[in-house]
Amino acid sequence: MLKLLKIKNIALIQEAELEFASGLNLLTGETGAGKSILVDALGLLLGVRAHSDLVRTGESQAVSEGVFALASSAVLETHGLPVYGEEVVIRREVSAGGRGRATVNGALVPVGLLRELAPHLATIHGQHDQHGLLDPLTHQGLLDRHAGVEAEVEALRERYRELRLVERELDALRRDRREQERRREALEYQAQEIEAAGLSTGEEEELRTRKALQAHAAQLETLAAEAYDLLFEDDAAVLGRLGQVFRRVAQLAALDPAFAPVLEAKAGLLGPLEDLSIQLRGYGADLDASPTQIDAVEARLALIERLKRKYGDGIPQILAFASRCREELGGAATLEEREQQIAGRCLELAQHYAVAATALSAKRRAAARQLESSVEAELATLAMASARFEVLLTTIADPDPAHTENWKGAGLETAEFLLSANPGEAVRPLARVASGGELSRILLALKCVASVDSDELTLVFDEVDSGIGASVADAVGRQLKQLSRRQQVLCVTHLPQIASLADQHYCVAKRVTGSRTLTEVAVLEGEQRVDEVARMLGGETITNTAREHAREMVRSGQ
Repeated sequence: MLKLLKIKNIALIQEAELEFASGLNLLTGETGAGKSILVDALGLLLGVRAHSDLVRTGESQAVSEGVFALASSAVLETHGLPVYGEEVVIRREVSAGGRGRATVNGALVPVGLLRELAPHLATIHGQHDQHGLLDPLTHQGLLDRHAGVEAEVEALRERYRELRLVERELDALRRDRREQERRREALEYQAQEIEAAGLSTGEEEELRTRKALQAHAAQLETLAAEAYDLLFEDDAAVLGRLGQVFRRVAQLAALDPAFAPVLEAKAGLLGPLEDLSIQLRGYGADLDASPTQIDAVEARLALIERLKRKYGDGIPQILAFASRCREELGGAATLEEREQQIAGRCLELAQHYAVAATALSAKRRAAARQLESSVEAELATLAMASARFEVLLTTIADPDPAHTENWKGAGLETAEFLLSANPGEAVRPLARVASGGELSRILLALKCVASVDSDELTLVFDEVDSGIGASVADAVGRQLKQLSRRQQVLCVTHLPQIASLADQHYCVAKRVTGSRTLTEVAVLEGEQRVDEVARMLGGETITNTAREHAREMVRSGQ
């Protein structure tokens, strides 16, 4: 609730201090006197954008300061602001140069924070704010407030945000999976290509040796044959001559034991020579230098060279590459499991959303029917007894968890208010059928019916009674009075029927002092109130008849 508003150097107001009461607080005054300046000053405290032209001519800065009673200090604590009892003091300064500052309980804060605090302090409905009703996007919020499902809507929004987040994660993972599949196919091909080659460590060196031998096969065969002949086949072959030598040495050893050790070394000398003769004898046969064998070696070496260009500098590196391919292929299975897990989480979240959204839809439909009858009843008291008010709920999405593409954070349907102001006319969207006065009354009816604001919240109406005549002014005044029993109402009005109902009446007047124009605000009591209502009834010249009429209106209003 707004308890105090102090203003300095805002537009025509040099300085003003107003204490507000609970109930219905009304501001009246001649057109152009500056009634809406007070609303603008309050708007500054609620985070409304400031303009330097608000600053009174010739002054360096404008100041608006307000004291509000809070139902709970939790909102201040949430933002880390100082808490001093059950009141909060907000101050806003605007310099002529366009700069400004804001404080809450003395703590410097960004203006954006004032906008966050505003829903806990006051709401302002200006002359043209009723046109917000023309935007169907506002209708669902009003319906939800009436149904008391705002907490459920916010919980549904959170489910929706989480669902979309997980869906995006799943989409990204599936894109990764498609890329992974391409990667997997490449890895499988590479691993299979290497494995099919059947490479072994040292094979390349062996092949190159074979290739060199095949290149000199004829020479090698000739040399081996000649060496064999010299060692074994010729008449003067080495092995034959050595046999003769050792027979002589045996005879020597029989006569002189000093030659016995030579005989013992015979096996060590003859054995390797005999082995060499065997190797030389089969060497030519074993040396395969046929064109087929040469081609096979060349092809094998070419394969190794091709694999080296693709996978590594040598066979060990190629085999290591194949091993890494197999390891990565094994890890791809983990990615598939992750996709299955996230897909399962998506389905789970979608199912929870569907259940909650379906339940919310049922509550909205029930609340819509109740809101229709309640608003029509309120409109009847506002001289619109023939009006028909309907809430059109349009389903925009299927609750099936398999079809989430059209789901929205606020649920499965949209709401739009329809009106027929005259008998026999079909209901149509408000923007197409409602006049300014009708919109004012619909707004008031909705506030009376659908308001679930805190009792501590101040409702401000800046000439919301514009567009209506005297014939319905009494009804509008009674509704404002009824609303003010629930929460503080501050209303700028030009209708005497409404002004007479004030619990506290403020008069805004403009006067010229010297060469400057000043706007002043005064609290009216007793006969002052009577005179102001009489002025509103009859103009500047107040007759005794007008005064008596005004006195009766004020007495009746109390």
